[in-house]
Amino acid sequence: MIAPFALPSAQADAEAMAFQERIHQEFTPNVTAEADLVYADVPTIQMPDPEEERKKKEAEAAAKAAKAAEEAAKAAQAAQAAGGSADAGLGAPPKYSGGGSPAEWMAAAGIPEADWGYVDYIASKESTWNPNATNASSGACGLIQAYPCSKVPGNGYDPVDNLRWASGYAVDRYGSWAAAYAFWTANHWW
Repeated sequence: MIAPFALPSAQADAEAMAFQERIHQEFTPNVTAEADLVYADVPTIQMPDPEEERKKKEAEAAAKAAKAAEEAAKAAQAAQAAGGSADAGLGAPPKYSGGGSPAEWMAAAGIPEADWGYVDYIASKESTWNPNATNASSGACGLIQAYPCSKVPGNGYDPVDNLRWASGYAVDRYGSWAAAYAFWTANHWW
């Protein structure tokens, strides 16, 4: 009879050691120079910075809007030279049919990004960012409701032309877009 607390035999020790070695080989990763080479060929992926991507897209859109505005101005000059009127005798500037977004238009008009919030507030109240908005009673036109519409160099319905004119108006009359915004919020006109 074997005592309940007998020490393991040499054979039991050998079996336990063999079992541990087998487990160690099965579940321990093979760490060799060859294993390291497998990972050496894996390329690293550089994730784009979302802020840089946004700025790049805005800059591209602004450049596109500026180019479109320049082409429209050239076309208006050509029409004026050919027929004596940029309106081609229609009595009013042509309505805007191009695309774009407020950010693109403000960038193309040269409005500092720090002022975009003020411009957004005023344009939202004046025209809900509709470049073709017209006040039926006064004839004010465009995003900022230029009055009269003929004050806007180029086309009062072109959002970039309208915003360029509005930027000059805001700075000349109020000193800044911030001051124009303050006046608008106090008086509901500007």
